Amino acid sequence: MTPAIPLAEGSVRPDSFKEELERVFVPLRLGELFAPAVLLENLGDPVFRAAHGLKYAYVSGSMANGIASCELVEEMGRAGMLGFFGSAGLPLDRVEAAVDRLQKSLGRTPHGFNLIHSPNEPGHEMAVADLYLRKGVRLVEASAYLDLTPAIVRYRAASLDNKIIAKVSRVEVARKFLSPAPESILRELVSSRLITDEQAERASKVPVAADVTVEADSGGHTDNRPLVTLLPTLLALRDRIQSQYGYAQAPRVGAAGGIATPSGVAAAFAMGAAYVVTGSINQACVESGSSDIVRTMLAEAGQADTAMAPAADMFEMGVKVQILKRGTMFAMRAQKLYDLYRQHDSLSALPAPVKQQLERDLFRDSLENAWKATREYFLKRDPAQVERAEKDPKHLMALVFRSYLGQASRWANAGVADRKVDYQVWCGPAMGAFNEWAKGSFLEDPLERKAAVVALNLLHGAAVLARAQFLRAQGVSISPDVRPRRLAELQPLLSEVP
Repeated sequence: MTPAIPLAEGSVRPDSFKEELERVFVPLRLGELFAPAVLLENLGDPVFRAAHGLKYAYVSGSMANGIASCELVEEMGRAGMLGFFGSAGLPLDRVEAAVDRLQKSLGRTPHGFNLIHSPNEPGHEMAVADLYLRKGVRLVEASAYLDLTPAIVRYRAASLDNKIIAKVSRVEVARKFLSPAPESILRELVSSRLITDEQAERASKVPVAADVTVEADSGGHTDNRPLVTLLPTLLALRDRIQSQYGYAQAPRVGAAGGIATPSGVAAAFAMGAAYVVTGSINQACVESGSSDIVRTMLAEAGQADTAMAPAADMFEMGVKVQILKRGTMFAMRAQKLYDLYRQHDSLSALPAPVKQQLERDLFRDSLENAWKATREYFLKRDPAQVERAEKDPKHLMALVFRSYLGQASRWANAGVADRKVDYQVWCGPAMGAFNEWAKGSFLEDPLERKAAVVALNLLHGAAVLARAQFLRAQGVSISPDVRPRRLAELQPLLSEVP
């Protein structure tokens, strides 16, 4: 333990603590006041860091369609943090290529992949789980789950070395992940010979997820709930379930949604989060799989520049995702498609003026040709969807409308200039908070936003704020400087920079 630095009483005035606070690794003693050292690597839960082999309790989430790219995952891993590849929405061969690349480039360095709930494509969800099992993927981030599925339970039950970090925003879903797998699903998997009796028996004694991320108001799938109410609720739920089952190791609970400033990180840890997860701000970093056009749009976003829009993967269910509304008409156009889906039973039932408007403004082609392209896509991805659509005109209409929503994200990632008005950019209010904090600094420039530099700034700032809180609790009022710093400037303030 680093010894405290004794200072003569009165030799340091409270308003001069700022410089000392920046040296967060050296305990400060002034008379009866004491501010213990705060190490970046001590923020969060040490058990979480040890379980995943991390230096820092910091995770970059799996933004879909490869926005959470291989480059982003590699950057996080090499910085002592954890990154998840954004597998959702990608064809199986793209996911397999990412697994091969990251296993080669990172080896045993911690990293993971996404497994998303796909109620409209359960076959694809199971195929992704099967791929992970074949490739020896040991860590997945489970997202957008409304209930447990055979795919996610099979992944967990196949080997207790397979770890799941489940991202949840509802108590009822969190309870399922914090509990052992349901006997009904385990029996189904055993009868299908996807797991053995022994594997089912082991899975019945451990939680489905070793870690649960509380997802508050965030980009993409979200219930827009505030972290300050959701996190304590799920921490209490975890404690009740742990008391019920008496696991050898209690599941950890992390925080996501709105994590974009040093204050946000410090607050999450102060409330008991084992780790923090960032999302929107990583999409704005140079390593993301998005485009420079989108990075510029994100860098200009404010906290009120978001909206909810129908989700491509759960379109028929009416599920929505949070997206950037500034500079794009996607939210309005996607909602129009959903309203038309609710009002009509087929494409042929659409009024002629409506059909003409869709062909001119959204699809830029006839709806007949849009179906042909959509059909070709699903013949490769999930042929059962085509078989169903050819029997059910309303499902055919849903697939065509979903094709616009899906392509809108890909147009954004590819930076298709003449489709900018249609960009679907997943984004939460955290983006605006980050931009306000970065204003006037080098991080205001999108080209300067590197994921590890952003992460280290947030962690360092959180450590400074945590240390300042010790002084506030002793009657000293202080507002330390946590402005963004370049890595060269930040390095002397860190105990060790990877």
